[in-house]
Amino acid sequence: MATLKDIATLAKVSQATVSRVLNQDPNLSVTEQTRHRILTIADDLGYQKHLKVLNSPKVRQKIAIVQWYTEQEELDDLYYHAIRLGIEERAQELQYDVIRFFNRLPDQLPKESIGLIAIGKFSQKQIQALSQVHSNLVFVDSDTLTAGFHCVTTDFDKSVIAVIDYFLSKGLTKIGMIAGEETTSDGLEQLIDPRFRTFRNYTNELGIYNANHLFIGPFSSDSGYQLMQTAIQSLGKNLPKAFFIANDTLAVGALRALQEAGIQVPHQVQIICFNDTPITKQVFPRLSSITVFTSEMGRTALDVLNRQAINPRPVATLTRLGTRLTLRESSL
Repeated sequence: MATLKDIATLAKVSQATVSRVLNQDPNLSVTEQTRHRILTIADDLGYQKHLKVLNSPKVRQKIAIVQWYTEQEELDDLYYHAIRLGIEERAQELQYDVIRFFNRLPDQLPKESIGLIAIGKFSQKQIQALSQVHSNLVFVDSDTLTAGFHCVTTDFDKSVIAVIDYFLSKGLTKIGMIAGEETTSDGLEQLIDPRFRTFRNYTNELGIYNANHLFIGPFSSDSGYQLMQTAIQSLGKNLPKAFFIANDTLAVGALRALQEAGIQVPHQVQIICFNDTPITKQVFPRLSSITVFTSEMGRTALDVLNRQAINPRPVATLTRLGTRLTLRESSL
């Protein structure tokens, strides 16, 4: 069990300083960096004896969150909403204040800001602009490693492979995909869905890829509906018995198109989608989905930002979180 001495040794301060920081002594004078180093080490060691925050310093350090969506778009997409909430929960635990920017890049941040977390998809132009706002920069749900910036993503590759392997284990070798397409928030770059890339490459390796079974459109319920309608009309009796769908919203629309066409799910067509937001359990049949731990993505991003503020590393890192295949009635 961790002790004050353990924390003091790692933080390179006295036990008395550790105790006063953890108990929010308003008369203690330490730098914000020292205070956050102590809080981080205590958290790492699982130290639970200190009191919850009772008093706040007059000027708390801040972290900025840049969401590539507008506030309304975020409310319509629980995936990115959950990531932001994860960041904010972790920020509260480490006693950072939060500044939010929706669908716009800040020109500057308050001097007490320790860094910036960008959620979503950004063009190279936007990435460079954000790096000018603050050097301590972490991206979530976007692989910016080659651009030289820390990032946190989910494991798309193994997730897609797990879906295909599941279908194959059920004897389903004709597998279709409804994929999404996106552009960066400034509209400058078209993005290739990594789920599609893995689906194409893995099914090619297995010798079961069929381009006629691939349907691509915007990430929306209406798009999922229209794409599945196209699949039903163009393929007829050759419609695949299994579909991997790139996110839950697309899947809801696709499910509606199948039901309107009198195609039973899962008896005639099985569906597995991606993200596992609450909407998967609000339709019938409930949707099987790859569970993405969105809140943990946000929390992890804050930890990366925090550690860079305390002890900067010169090399950019990519943190990839695992997923879980959650099976429900749409594929059982």
